[in-house]
Amino acid sequence: MRLTRLAIVTCVALASLLLLGLPASAGHDDDPSTENLHALGHIEEPASLLNPDIADPNVHTDIAFWGKYAFQGSWLGFNIRDIRAPGNPKQVSFTPCGGNQGDVIVWDDVLVRSWNAPAPAGATCDGEPVPQGFEGLHIFDISDLEDPVLVGAVALECGSHTATGVPDLDNGRLLVYNSGSSGACEGIDVVEVPLDEPAAASQINFVVLERDCHDIGVILGDAMQAACAGDDGYALLDLSTSLEDPTVVYERSIEGVGIGHSASFSWDGEIVIFGHEPGGGVQAQCQESTPEVNRTMFFFDADTGDELGRWVLPRLQDALENCTIHNYNVVPLRNGGDVLVHGSYQSGVSVVDFNDPSHPVELAYSDPPAIDPFDLAGSWSAYWYNGFIYETNITEGLNVFRYSGSETAKAVKLGHLNPQTQEFTR
Repeated sequence: MRLTRLAIVTCVALASLLLLGLPASAGHDDDPSTENLHALGHIEEPASLLNPDIADPNVHTDIAFWGKYAFQGSWLGFNIRDIRAPGNPKQVSFTPCGGNQGDVIVWDDVLVRSWNAPAPAGATCDGEPVPQGFEGLHIFDISDLEDPVLVGAVALECGSHTATGVPDLDNGRLLVYNSGSSGACEGIDVVEVPLDEPAAASQINFVVLERDCHDIGVILGDAMQAACAGDDGYALLDLSTSLEDPTVVYERSIEGVGIGHSASFSWDGEIVIFGHEPGGGVQAQCQESTPEVNRTMFFFDADTGDELGRWVLPRLQDALENCTIHNYNVVPLRNGGDVLVHGSYQSGVSVVDFNDPSHPVELAYSDPPAIDPFDLAGSWSAYWYNGFIYETNITEGLNVFRYSGSETAKAVKLGHLNPQTQEFTR
């Protein structure tokens, strides 16, 4: 979500039984939905950017997974959730760290978190003072899940709006492809986090592009590609010769796009999936009165950049519902099928089949009622992980769903997942 300083001002101005456990407690069982998408567990933590009754304005943001735990960012820090029983997830700990946005990457005992805007005087992270004006990444030791410890920080010229992890285990490190919080930095920061000494993390490169990156999708294995979504489209990069210094293959502009937001790949690396964020995520952009392109997801040939097709959200939203295609991932299927899960603010959670990218089909959805009075709300992210869909709900916390359609029956089980990083090629 492009909640830069300008958008923040805009927001404020808008003033098996054991496995499945108990049903979601926030009323999602009663939301308009398809019969094949089932609301399961929930951790309710009310948050709001605009509601004065909730102290310390907060927004629940992105999620990463390691084993049986979910690591969920927020504007005020990050939560660790025990998801061993998806129908009854449990809170493990909360680590305070301001800086809004709060994008997270997890690798074993290391967590990296985005700090999005210049730190004000007196700011702290995990109880430690943050230098005034700091923007960038914080590094945590999470070996004790109940008490993560801040061990390092990397200041970056344009801060960190989102960050993508790129494991480079042959060299004992995690690389971070960082997207700045300002359009003044057109390209990608490359940060190195030594896994045996994460406190020594540092910036090692800046890859110059013709656009600032909002989000960066990476696929490794045979594909070795990255896609930077930002401005009026995306850039494709080749990682095969260097993870530190990727080569720009092409840049693609898309008619009707002004804020490129998200990029991902089919698991064979042949298709780029692109989403954008008209209105910066804080506006109702899925109405009958708004352009159709504003609620559209695009599919491109990764080799050429040619458009293969597009999917348009079929359920119009109203003027109380902020809505664009936001954060998503592709289900890792053994049988070669192409199915993705996305969360798109107040249009909720959706499952889309793009086996034929020229004619994608929605398989399932859960679309909650509008928040009245208007608030920045809904599904920030929805990701498939080991048979379940985990949703960050901006004002609620964590929601878990199960899709019961046969299309995902042969999904690969993963040991961990940073959703912007596909670590192998199908």
